[in-house]
Amino acid sequence: MNEPEPVQQLDRTYVRFRRRKLSYFSGCDYFRLASHRKVMAALEAGARVYGLNVAASRMTSGNHRLYWQLERRLTEFFGAESALLTSSGYTANLVAAQALAGEFSHALIDQASHPSLCDAARFLDCPLLPFKHREAEDLARLVRGCGPGARLILLTDGMFSHDGSAAPLADYLAVLPKDALLLVDDAHGGGVLGRTGKGTLEHAGVPRARQMLQTITLSKAFGAYGGAVLGTAALRQRMLNHSALFVGSTPVPLPLANAALASVNVLASDHSLRQRLVENLTYVRGRLREAGWPRPETPGPIVALVPEGKSQAEGLKRALLAAGIYPPFIRYPGGPANGYLRFAISSEHSRAQLDALLSVLTQALPAQRPMKPG
Repeated sequence: MNEPEPVQQLDRTYVRFRRRKLSYFSGCDYFRLASHRKVMAALEAGARVYGLNVAASRMTSGNHRLYWQLERRLTEFFGAESALLTSSGYTANLVAAQALAGEFSHALIDQASHPSLCDAARFLDCPLLPFKHREAEDLARLVRGCGPGARLILLTDGMFSHDGSAAPLADYLAVLPKDALLLVDDAHGGGVLGRTGKGTLEHAGVPRARQMLQTITLSKAFGAYGGAVLGTAALRQRMLNHSALFVGSTPVPLPLANAALASVNVLASDHSLRQRLVENLTYVRGRLREAGWPRPETPGPIVALVPEGKSQAEGLKRALLAAGIYPPFIRYPGGPANGYLRFAISSEHSRAQLDALLSVLTQALPAQRPMKPG
């Protein structure tokens, strides 16, 4: 992979790229909380009051009360029994897996899952069996093959970032044994999916039972940094006892933890953010359907476009730049091998920005086939 050219974010929906100010439909800051005035004020206050860093593991002398406050607020927001803050969203899955090592006979994983889940599975110390992307029937085939008495854990993204689709958790629960554990990486679904933003579990209408483990990142919908494991109090204690990664890591810098606390409060109290996101996404999808795009009805605020080849990709990039839009062409695990254009719709994009994007897409590609993961 080649390192992309740098961009400079200017405000909530624009960047500077090659000396031009361009509309920005990239990244995963779905509510643009990374530049929200209350979140920025909390960041600045956190630096003044707490300093930058505890410079120690939480299990030695670095267990600041701010981490407890953030964990308590996350349990309230997501309706979980317990939460453990981790140094990043990626490491949340690794910390959870280290604590669960040796508990299972087989691990089942969606073949399009995020690399952090693949890395986490290595800690589980059991065979890893991939099933077809979002296909409960293929999962059922693997479950039958594991035999009676198998102790199973399923690993999957909640919302898949390449196209905004969601894991069919209710279908998975219907074919899994009652004692199976689900580890749902809800990095993109947390704060976005569900009626109140509780994520893929709420979207799927499944209960937050003891066999359901949800990991999140604070760098997507919440616009801050860090991650968390949401589960039972017993699991939290097990992570404290058995995760070398958690025990040996310096936690999230205190100003960022303070900013994350503010962002959770903003998203919980300002219901207009979710309303605007839904309105923008509904508008974009409606216009694309009118233009003849056979778009699947995915719940996430992602519009994915797969060029037919290199020449079409370059033409689309030029058309986007001419319209004042940064071209978000990416290659990323789980997406098409040759790359694709991934547009993230936010609550803060103006109607004019959305119309400019739609004009390029509908004129350049009057009929775009549904995207398939790589």
